[in-house]
Amino acid sequence: MNRLVAPFGAVTLFAAMASTSVQAQSDVLSAQESDPNLMGWMQGFPPPPDKLITQPDSVYFSFPRLRWSVCHLREFLPTEEISRGLRAPVPHEYPSPAEFADLRQQIDAVTFTPQNSDEEMTWEESLYANYTDGMLILHKGEVVYERYFGCLEEDGKHAIMSMTKSFTGLLAEIMVVEGALDDTALVQDIIPEIGGSAFASATVRQVMDMTTGVKYSEDYSDPNADIWLYSAAASPLPKPEDYEGPDGYWEYLQLVEPEGNHGDEFHYKTINSDMLGWIISRVSGKSVTELASERLWRQMGVEQDAYQTVDGKGVPFAGGGITAGLRDLGRLGQLMLNQGELNGARLFPTEVVTNIRNGGDRSKFGDGFPTFGPGSYTSQWWVLHNDHGAFAARGVHGQTIYVDPTAEMVLVRLASYPRAQNGFIDPTSLPAYQAVAEYLMEQR
Repeated sequence: MNRLVAPFGAVTLFAAMASTSVQAQSDVLSAQESDPNLMGWMQGFPPPPDKLITQPDSVYFSFPRLRWSVCHLREFLPTEEISRGLRAPVPHEYPSPAEFADLRQQIDAVTFTPQNSDEEMTWEESLYANYTDGMLILHKGEVVYERYFGCLEEDGKHAIMSMTKSFTGLLAEIMVVEGALDDTALVQDIIPEIGGSAFASATVRQVMDMTTGVKYSEDYSDPNADIWLYSAAASPLPKPEDYEGPDGYWEYLQLVEPEGNHGDEFHYKTINSDMLGWIISRVSGKSVTELASERLWRQMGVEQDAYQTVDGKGVPFAGGGITAGLRDLGRLGQLMLNQGELNGARLFPTEVVTNIRNGGDRSKFGDGFPTFGPGSYTSQWWVLHNDHGAFAARGVHGQTIYVDPTAEMVLVRLASYPRAQNGFIDPTSLPAYQAVAEYLMEQR
């Protein structure tokens, strides 16, 4: 168990993620060896003591347990539902069974060269190298590839980590384009109780694009990092008797101190997403779960409800708490590719996606993401600025919705890579995505 987490109860998703980030990574089991079905986690009635994964002992997101836990977050943390409503789902389109099987074989055999390597790798090899739990590819609106591994099955759900931020950012961008939210307004004018927090003088757009000058460290290896205070505040379990810190995400945000100037640089800090969640909830009069249900999930023809973890006061974790199904995430990606249209209906204005695809100020992106390349970040989406105009939602341990407008391709990967940071995964993932996009453009 991570000793840093124990005093706080170790119950937030942040703290759980941290337990994998600081552990030693030598001699890590392969994807095949760490398959949760093979490992036997939580099997039996009751499971043997050495196969239990429990809460609140802080081990449920340590590798290799995380390979089971990513599909079972609701068993560890309280959640709110993102309801799909009562409409029947709108099925995805597929090729004929024979063509679908052929496409899988062909795509599995696609080769590419990883970053900083001279040796080719196949698409299928990359899936195992990156501990893939689910992979879905849509091309021209049709599912051309779909596979499940580990804990995930076609009717299952998987934690999407920081892809949640892109849900939050998309909802905010919709509100901005529709005129419900002024992105030039100061946070203090919308949330007066933010008080003297560093967020008070930031604009909504600076929060959306993470160019705020706020002090916050997510260095899990640093025992004094702000992430530990945030984890303690967000814990949904009762606080220790001697606890004197903030209670919940929003109380923590009121205490954030300044660091640098608003608008100067992009700094990836999750507290921006929770600040944005508070802003859109205050302006809309709805929680982010209600808003996501109303504007997205009820309108997209999804197959399953999603759910989102909450703090001790019932505030949804806008920066990383959603769990959803693979196919439904593909629908969201297709909605973005179609610039706000899906199943013959317009869900939001084209300008929403145009703004996101254009990206943020590239001069502010810096060089802190060398494996990602010279990209940008806006409305909580990552923009690659590559030849295909690709943009993505991304989350730790390998979660991705990758939208390639030139190739008319949407790719969704759910994974449980042993290390949290995508910098370890990008060298194989990003070239693989490009290779498959080019293959589909040539063959279909």
